[in-house]
Amino acid sequence: MLNIVLFGPPGAGKGTQSAKLIEKYNLVHLSTGDIFRANIKNETELGKLAKSYIDKGQLVPDEVTIGMLADEVNKNTNAKGFIFDGFPRTQAQAEALDTLLRNKNSSITLMLALEVEEEELRKRLLLRGKDSGRADDQNPEIIQNRINVYNAETTPVKDFYQNQGKYKGINGIGEIETIFEALCTAIDTNK
Repeated sequence: MLNIVLFGPPGAGKGTQSAKLIEKYNLVHLSTGDIFRANIKNETELGKLAKSYIDKGQLVPDEVTIGMLADEVNKNTNAKGFIFDGFPRTQAQAEALDTLLRNKNSSITLMLALEVEEEELRKRLLLRGKDSGRADDQNPEIIQNRINVYNAETTPVKDFYQNQGKYKGINGIGEIETIFEALCTAIDTNK
């Protein structure tokens, strides 16, 4: 089973690249952002709780995120693999994901990290906010807070996978196809 963590700060291009990877490798896409947005749109209890954190640019608590993700993994019993987009965001989540997959006789194959400078991230997110109407991508203060939260709380996940020999940094600036080719090369040499 091919299980990939697609990692990177907000605006790094995870959504764009994950769509291409899903098609090429026939993976199930698990995006916590998409799952949260669906719950928010449907005004579920989880959605209301998640929205209260997201609106402030904060991370949703681990226990909520992990429980939700376990449900999604369990719904896809015949999957050839998963691409985890936006998860794990903390070391506790990474450990919980390892446990979840180990209980299914599987593990993370590779963490692919899209590396993009902060100034470029701010530009991309503001542009995405104009195009998508997403409130969290239209406010420069919330954008900066999301980047700061990523740097403070999420970057340590890199060390977790680096210590397992599963981390691969990919330059996230350039043509979409060039970045995609670099991601595929990393996957194909680590399968």
